[in-house]
Amino acid sequence: MEEHKNERQEQGVFDRMVLAVIGGDDREIYLIPELQKLGAYIIGLGLEESLVADTIECADSFAEIAAKADALLFPMFGTDERGLVKAKYTRQPIILNKEALDIIPQHVPVFIGWARPALRAAAEKRGLRLIEVANRDEVAIMNSVPSAEGAIQMAMESTAITIHGSESFVLGFGRFGLTLARTLLGMGARVSVAARKPSDWARAEEMGARAVDLAYLEKEIAKGQIVFNTIPAMVLSRPVLDHMAPDAVIIDLASIPGGTDFEYARKRGVKAMLAPGLPGIVAPKTAGHMLARVYPSILAEYLPDVSWQRSVAIKEGEAC
Repeated sequence: MEEHKNERQEQGVFDRMVLAVIGGDDREIYLIPELQKLGAYIIGLGLEESLVADTIECADSFAEIAAKADALLFPMFGTDERGLVKAKYTRQPIILNKEALDIIPQHVPVFIGWARPALRAAAEKRGLRLIEVANRDEVAIMNSVPSAEGAIQMAMESTAITIHGSESFVLGFGRFGLTLARTLLGMGARVSVAARKPSDWARAEEMGARAVDLAYLEKEIAKGQIVFNTIPAMVLSRPVLDHMAPDAVIIDLASIPGGTDFEYARKRGVKAMLAPGLPGIVAPKTAGHMLARVYPSILAEYLPDVSWQRSVAIKEGEAC
């Protein structure tokens, strides 16, 4: 193991930094080697059955990693409502609960994609630094590309029509919604963007989409053949679903639990799918390399006192 550590430290960007990677999916399999190239020493929890297991130190518990790591890196997916961490490469459940949080030292920052309100509150109560990586512009904008491609792929597999010429609705016009609308327009879809802000309506129309006031979605939704939701709130409620065509398809991309009344959609016969975490499913290599590009600046922001060389040596051409 010391051989691996010495080899990785030659490039020195993360020189002498110990990073614990907990669980995850295929994104971590591509992320870890990139961090190692930058000099990081990786301790893994829940990665013992992965392809990188023989290049990292595998830990058995939170207590073990918390005692050694400068920072903890949890998956972009975050946890479910029970605190279960998504971990593809282990048979042992990893739970981020009160007991686990109590073990983590206050000076060790915890990085995670999305944190549920209960987790945020628990971390704050214990004085832990919990950083939601997915909320940062540099991550969300880059993640929007594989997310958009994956969402459109799902729509193509779930409908009997082409994207070209379809009546596609994009609910929400944030960083992801904008990329999704632009991609759909490029494929020849007739795109309606439902948003609340006049500035979003103006931008949508400038792009060639039809702007819809979200307050009037119930009246407009009947036109939609494919509906992509990016809003983490109940926007596709019963009154809205009552106005949807029975053969319409909903691709809900908001964080769990989404923004759709899925039970009522099933009763009406409307196909509705919740699809969080698409980058890790459709483009894990791109998504993993993207995370490796943004972590240097994020770690420098929260670990300024850790001895490491602040030369962002990730080569743009090699990152993706």
